[in-house]
Amino acid sequence: FIPPKQIAEHSKKNNCKIIAYTYSEPVIFYEYMYDTILKGNELGIKSVMISNGYINPEPLKKLCEVISGIKIDLKAITDTFYKKYVSAEIKPVLSSLELIKKFRTWLEIVYLVIPTLNDSEEEFKQLSRWVKQNLGFDVPLHFTRFYPQYKLLNLPPTPINTLNRAKQIADSEGLNFVYVGNVPGNSGENTYCPKCKNLLIERAGYFIKQNNVKKGRCSSCNNNIPGVFI
Repeated sequence: FIPPKQIAEHSKKNNCKIIAYTYSEPVIFYEYMYDTILKGNELGIKSVMISNGYINPEPLKKLCEVISGIKIDLKAITDTFYKKYVSAEIKPVLSSLELIKKFRTWLEIVYLVIPTLNDSEEEFKQLSRWVKQNLGFDVPLHFTRFYPQYKLLNLPPTPINTLNRAKQIADSEGLNFVYVGNVPGNSGENTYCPKCKNLLIERAGYFIKQNNVKKGRCSSCNNNIPGVFI
């Protein structure tokens, strides 16, 4: 066991600017995460949570008041998928997304595209429209490549063409920040200015090759770029 204060101090000592809570689901150790966030905030260290979004409203509200960002893994956009493959319901997850946005906490969504299970064009359209109507144009949406693991060894990796098509659909629906994930070298990893289309952030896997966001604005046209920049 490492006390929250010690985690924050260790992060500060090693120049870690962000603490991420993930693996396994951090809602399971909510109190420990919350206490650590507070200690990190005292030292100027930001915190982000990677979650499946299955959390009650009151603790989520409390969390939104202190955390810097939340990334939700949205498993699908249909309740049928959630009931069959997750043994859960989608409604609480969608409610969590709306609540996070309401609190203006930085929010990003990752959608793991699984061949034959949640990869139809209609689902991509439905997802994109739901995000646009309920969360807005600027919430980042990541379409991530699936690789066969654990209980889904019978399915192939997601075709890159499927991921590119998902991005095209979300782009056409008007979302400003749509990405392709788990495909190093794909242009869908990069961030572009919604106004002038200038390359803002060029990525290669986990590495940033160039960053043209200056004080939260596009260096080319000075357009405001939403996000948490450190």
